[in-house]
Amino acid sequence: MPGSRTGRPPVQRTVRRPVGASRPRRDNPVRRLHARVQKAWDRPLTAYYLIFGGSLLITVLGLVMVYSASQITALQMSLPGSFFFRKQFLAATIGAVLLLVASRMPVKLHRALAYPILAGAVFMMALVQVPGIGMSVNGNQNWISLGGSFQIQPSEFGKLALVLWGADLLARKQDKKLLSQWKHMLVPLVPVAFMLLGLIMLGGDMGTAIILTAILFGLLWLAGAPTRLFVGVLSIAATLGVILIKTSPNRMARLQCIGATDPGPGDSCWQAVHGIYALASGGIFGSGLGASVEKWGQLPEAHTDFIFAVTGEELGLAGTLSVLALFAALGYAGIRVAGRTEDPFVRYAAGGVTTWITAQAVINIGAVLGLLPIAGVPLPLFSYGGSALLPTMFAIGLLIAFARDEPAARAALAMRPRRFGRKRGAGGSAFARASRRWKTMRRRASAARPSGER
Repeated sequence: MPGSRTGRPPVQRTVRRPVGASRPRRDNPVRRLHARVQKAWDRPLTAYYLIFGGSLLITVLGLVMVYSASQITALQMSLPGSFFFRKQFLAATIGAVLLLVASRMPVKLHRALAYPILAGAVFMMALVQVPGIGMSVNGNQNWISLGGSFQIQPSEFGKLALVLWGADLLARKQDKKLLSQWKHMLVPLVPVAFMLLGLIMLGGDMGTAIILTAILFGLLWLAGAPTRLFVGVLSIAATLGVILIKTSPNRMARLQCIGATDPGPGDSCWQAVHGIYALASGGIFGSGLGASVEKWGQLPEAHTDFIFAVTGEELGLAGTLSVLALFAALGYAGIRVAGRTEDPFVRYAAGGVTTWITAQAVINIGAVLGLLPIAGVPLPLFSYGGSALLPTMFAIGLLIAFARDEPAARAALAMRPRRFGRKRGAGGSAFARASRRWKTMRRRASAARPSGER
């Protein structure tokens, strides 16, 4: 054989690996999955999809649970079983329109609406205290009757007003480099916030006042307030809270029901205990949609403040964890939008909306779990109540608009082809498009002729 003098085939020698040389790493599926997830999180449209998809899923699941949890209550009131669902569906439809409008509005228009929304919210919150106009629901004078079965709670719009107005105020002061002075950071933000809190507390709604206080602290934290300012404002708010709790037997009773496992004397902890019963009887996958036992007159406010307990009973631990995961994704996306923008108004507004929704979800779910006192606040986008749903969906539209306005997200949306209709950027009137097509046809016809032909 060629290459061998003896005619024998050449011996294949194994190449020895040098001592200490590392072997090539095998492809780890866990590491590969982690890399894919990390790459997906870093995409420019991740926040946009999380906000839009998460809020949509929460709202749709909330409609399903409102229909399931409110049927018995409606029948007990001699109303059709779908009465509360139809009202919530109408509010969700109007809220969807508000969400789409807010998501398409430019940032300048959002800033221009800050003062009108604040003035309107203050005016309506003052009307609540006028006899004959305001009405009391569950002991709280915070409602205005619109005729028939329709009511509105102006304090819910006060949250949106504080977010927009506070973000615009802090952004203008940051542009003038005034936030380094403590008086410009506190005035007039804190006095206006305390005015809204006073109007709310005149009606006795301490739950909404807590959410408004959380929004105020969120705005101050985003503005870079020093620790001493936080301590000062927190001390004032805590002192007022203690006074309001001590002077109200109802609030003291709610505070004593934290962690209760027995209704207690006079059934003072009836709602808190039966919320725990509903969660405990759900198990891993629940008793089935519509099969709740506690909603048959045992659990008060089953379709409003304690709808999370009915969700745990019917959908089990899997359903409640899914709701928590959706709120966590929504909160993460809001923080990402606030952290990646260079516009101070967008940062303050996105942070304020995220604080609002996250704090309200934590307070509601904490009360259902028996970890916090029952504050009487609904679960955002999930519980029954059009007054809470409309401003919340407008706020979600704000987050969507801010997520779309990021430079990387704008470029990604511009490069994405449209599935229906004409392509992006093909603007102009019908006459202009027809003229462009005619010029293109003339160029093609001229190129097809022989060089000597005219």
